[in-house]
Amino acid sequence: MKVLIVANKMPYPPKDGGSIATLSLARSLRKCGCIVDLLAMNTSKHYCNIGDIPDEISSEIGFHAVPIDTTIRASAALKNLLFSSLPYNAERFINKDFEKKLCELLAANNYDVVQLEGLYLCPYIPAIRKCSQAKVALRAHNVEHEIWSRMVENEKSLPKRFYKRIIARRMRKFELSHINSYDYLVPITDRDAKFFSENGNTRPIFVAPTGIGADNPLLSIDGTKAEYPTFSYIGALDWQPNVEGLEWFVRNVWNKYRFMHSGAKFRIAGRNADKEFEKFLISNGVDYMGELESVVEYYASGTIFVVPLFSGSGMRIKIVEAMSAGKSVITTTLGTEGIATENGKNIFVADSAEDFIACMEKLASDKCLYDEISANARKFVVENYDNNIIASRLLDFYKMGR
Repeated sequence: MKVLIVANKMPYPPKDGGSIATLSLARSLRKCGCIVDLLAMNTSKHYCNIGDIPDEISSEIGFHAVPIDTTIRASAALKNLLFSSLPYNAERFINKDFEKKLCELLAANNYDVVQLEGLYLCPYIPAIRKCSQAKVALRAHNVEHEIWSRMVENEKSLPKRFYKRIIARRMRKFELSHINSYDYLVPITDRDAKFFSENGNTRPIFVAPTGIGADNPLLSIDGTKAEYPTFSYIGALDWQPNVEGLEWFVRNVWNKYRFMHSGAKFRIAGRNADKEFEKFLISNGVDYMGELESVVEYYASGTIFVVPLFSGSGMRIKIVEAMSAGKSVITTTLGTEGIATENGKNIFVADSAEDFIACMEKLASDKCLYDEISANARKFVVENYDNNIIASRLLDFYKMGR
C-alpha cells in the first residue's frame, strides 16, 4: 500500500506532541511494509532542512516540504476577524503553493490513501478529490474547538476572552463543516471518536492513539540512576494551554511546595518560550533548561513529572513518554483524558493545588510508592501503546476499505 501523509508542519525534529504523533506513525507504517511519502508545510516556527533529517529516517520516508509563512500577524488577524467567517488559525494554513505541490505529488504517484494530519488540512480535500482516486483519511489529533473553548474559560483578560470566544465558535463551525468530507476518520482517542459520532460522522472509524515503538530508547532507561526526588516538566512552551497550566502550577503549587520543602528541585524544559515567561519561571525558583539536545537524558535524570493542564484536547503524548520512561506522573483529569490510566495505580490525578501538593509529598517521601507507580506506568504503556501494533491494525483498516 502507498500512503501520502500531509501535515501542516514538518514533524522533524519530533519535539512536540503533534510532530511525535505524525512521525512515529509514519515510521511504523513503513515498518509494516507501506511505501510512505510525507508532504509538510515548512514554516518558520517549525522549519526543517530536509538534508538534516538522519539517514535512518529519510531512507524510510519520502519527505517533501513547501516553505510557507504562517506567522501570526495582528493586521491579518484583524482582517480575518472583520471580513472572514473562518477561524484565523485555519485560514493561515490555506496556501496555493502548498496545494500545487500536493496536486503534483498526487499526479505523479498512485497513492492508495492520503492521510491528513489534523483538521487544518481539510480545506485541501477538494483538490485531492480532483487530482487522485486515493481514499482520504482524517487523522484527528484532537477536537480543535474544545481547545479554544477551554482556553476561554481560563482567560482572565476580557478582550482576549472575547476574541478567543469568537475563535472557538468559528472553530466549532469549521470542524463540524468537514465531518464526512473524508473517507476514513482516524481519531487519536475514543473520547474524540465519540464526539465525531455524536455530531454526524458516518464514515468508518479507527482509533489510533500515538504509541511508543518497541525500540524506543525511553523504554530502556534505568530509573535507578535518576536523582530522587526531583520534579520535572517537558512540553512545547509556545502552546497556550501548556503556558497557562505552568503559570497556574508555579503560582499555586510550586511556590507553596518549595516553601514547605527547602531544597526541592523543579526543572522545566521546552522550546520557543518567550522571554517574559522565561523570567517568570526563573524568578520563581524553577531550573529553566530551554530546548534540549537529548530528551532521553532528560527523562533518565528525572523522577516525578508534572503535567498541569486545564485546557486542550486530544492526547498528551508527553505523559505517555514519561510513563514509558518508567517515571511517575502527576496530572489533571483533563491531562489524562484519552489515556486509560488508573489513578493511584500507574498515575496520580490532581485537579486542585491542594491535591497536587498532596501527590507530590506522597511520591517524594515514599520511594517504594514511587517505584511501584513508575513500574506500573511503564508496564501500562508497553501493554497498550505499542506503535507498531497500532500501525499494523490501521493498515488492516485501510485495506478493508479499498
